[in-house]
Amino acid sequence: MSTPRARSGTDEQGRGRELRRPPAPEPLPLEVIDNHTHLDVADSDDSADVEDLLAAAARAGVGRAVQIGCDLPAARWTVGVLDEHPQLLGGIALHPNEAPSLAEAGELDQAIEEIRSLAAHPRVRVIGETGLDYFRTPPAGVAAQQESFRRHIRLAHETGLALQIHDRDAHADVLRILREEGAPERTVFHCFSGDAAMARECSEAGYYLSFSGTVTFKNAGPLREALRAAAPDRLLVETDAPFLTPTPYRGRPNASYLIPLTVRSMAETLGADLEELCARLTSATEDVYGPW
Repeated sequence: MSTPRARSGTDEQGRGRELRRPPAPEPLPLEVIDNHTHLDVADSDDSADVEDLLAAAARAGVGRAVQIGCDLPAARWTVGVLDEHPQLLGGIALHPNEAPSLAEAGELDQAIEEIRSLAAHPRVRVIGETGLDYFRTPPAGVAAQQESFRRHIRLAHETGLALQIHDRDAHADVLRILREEGAPERTVFHCFSGDAAMARECSEAGYYLSFSGTVTFKNAGPLREALRAAAPDRLLVETDAPFLTPTPYRGRPNASYLIPLTVRSMAETLGADLEELCARLTSATEDVYGPW
């Protein structure tokens, strides 16, 4: 039975967090897919294992998910869990924040080769999350992040897998490197954080934009404008669980069963019929990742 790895009860600023899981929301009328979750990371005061979390998600109308492993231990864990749970597909990569330390230790080449090997698993459908994160990276680490990103893009091309991008405070460089390397046909901006102009640019390039619980936050008006500007057939939804829990439970542990809160907020922002939006989200997700 697969069990998430433990994690301390602090958010990324180090403040104490409420570790009880929120109550289940009203289920969705049609299935949607969580296209980015980290089931390997525990962030709760309960003992729920992967089977429990997937069952809770199914009751909420979230019958399938894409498990993302973004360092070598998580990538290995991801490949193992895919054989246990047919509801899951997988994505593996080296998170951009991993790249500088691996490069400094002379281990980046070896780590990318292991990602390449693990990506041969038939249920791994994503190279990601990769990209750039300038929020924590000092200037000395930027070159290693950009080199790692380029090599992951090439790996996605080589394997024919989708690419999932992590982009934090690095919009211009992410878009530039995608142009220079040539974006894979199926490129997803995980937890999209750009503005409406960027959403239009990404849509024109054919990229998929995945929205998380951040779109529900009170201060996320520009992100909701980006949602309205995005191509309707290129929208995806995710949790990034156990992080980015939607309103009204921001700060508590996230999980796939809470996606109905995000989808209903998206439908309200778009003025869309809820069932129609669910169907569009599922269709786009299957276009990216293929059959389960």
